[in-house]
Amino acid sequence: MTLQHRAPEPQGDDWKSWARRMMQYLGQTRIPLVQQTGGESAAEDGQLMWDRINEYPVVSKNGEWRQIVLEDGQYQGGIAANVTAAVINTAYPLTYTTAISEGITQGTPASRLVFEEAGQYMVSFSAQISSTSSSTVNFWFWPRVNGADVAGSTMKNALHQNGSVLVVSRSAIFEFAAGDYLEPMWAVDSASGFLSASAATAFAPAAPASTIAITRLHG
Repeated sequence: MTLQHRAPEPQGDDWKSWARRMMQYLGQTRIPLVQQTGGESAAEDGQLMWDRINEYPVVSKNGEWRQIVLEDGQYQGGIAANVTAAVINTAYPLTYTTAISEGITQGTPASRLVFEEAGQYMVSFSAQISSTSSSTVNFWFWPRVNGADVAGSTMKNALHQNGSVLVVSRSAIFEFAAGDYLEPMWAVDSASGFLSASAATAFAPAAPASTIAITRLHG
């Protein structure tokens, strides 16, 4: 602990001087978390307040109030069984079994991943694609937010051999508002194509058909 952060010790019998130094020390080191009611100035960096409207702590930086991101805001899920498309060239959402969920929950239907708080989030997606055809089979994957496809976001992959298996993945940063929901979508142009889950072996654990991991970067 540096001298700057160490409480002053009493010296001699001059308790009044020590009390003044102690009050000065407490004023410099203790920052009360004041309730923010609106209109407070953020001109001085490092001021902490509690945003009562959005229900999270904020700190002043560069003339504005910025959210202090708490620990919640993550999700991890997987699909442990094969996934097939009932109709080719048709968009279907993927529904995950939740492994970790803090601030991101499954909605209705369960394919919707609902964000409790606004912020920027890193979304990492993977799928294990497989085919039982020797002809080319095309797969498409893309995110849908609040029921609308995200423009320019599709990941297209193809398999060309019977029995071939390939893991495809992508990570991207998304900006979500509180209450927004995300749905990972997929489609395939042949009934021979599907998302493949592999059983565990004596030397390796099982492989899921698809995984998704979401982590909040900041508010």
